[in-house]
Amino acid sequence: MAKPLALDFDPIARADELWARRWGAVPSMAAITSIMRAHQILLSRVDAVLKPYGLTFARYEALVLLTFSRTGELSLSKIGERLMVHPTSVTNTVDRLERAGLVARRPNPLDGRGVLAAITGRGREVVEEATRELMAMEFGLEEYGPDQCRQVFELLRPLRIAAGDFAEPDDGAVGEAAGGMVEGTAEGAARERS
Repeated sequence: MAKPLALDFDPIARADELWARRWGAVPSMAAITSIMRAHQILLSRVDAVLKPYGLTFARYEALVLLTFSRTGELSLSKIGERLMVHPTSVTNTVDRLERAGLVARRPNPLDGRGVLAAITGRGREVVEEATRELMAMEFGLEEYGPDQCRQVFELLRPLRIAAGDFAEPDDGAVGEAAGGMVEGTAEGAARERS
């Protein structure tokens, strides 16, 4: 885990003040800088839990996604789509998981050129153990309660929609979409398996 900075001032607040003096107030600069710093902190916390399992957060996400699928396997293109990453990143992630014995590749019977990644028994064990640890430390967000975590999710949702991650569902589909496989809820996972 990263060593605390232990500064006697908030460097982002200071930068915000200096920015305002130089170019005028731009709250979005302080917001993005805070988000980027939060990303560093959270990734460090999560990586500290996942490292003993030989996982990065990207590899962990891929394993979780495979556990959510009905058959425990998905095409590499579907993994990339659901995790919102470039195909090269998926290939690299699956290569490493395969070398670790956590997934196996097999030809996709529905696509002669395609490949499926299938989670192994060991992969299921590792994802369960790592998930218990991540949940125990609230995925690094232990300073926040459930309502605050939901607020963060809702605050960032418009950015994700504007980036084209997904289309805004109509009001009737919001509850259904929020409990689906991609969102990763236990209820959605159970529904996906049935």
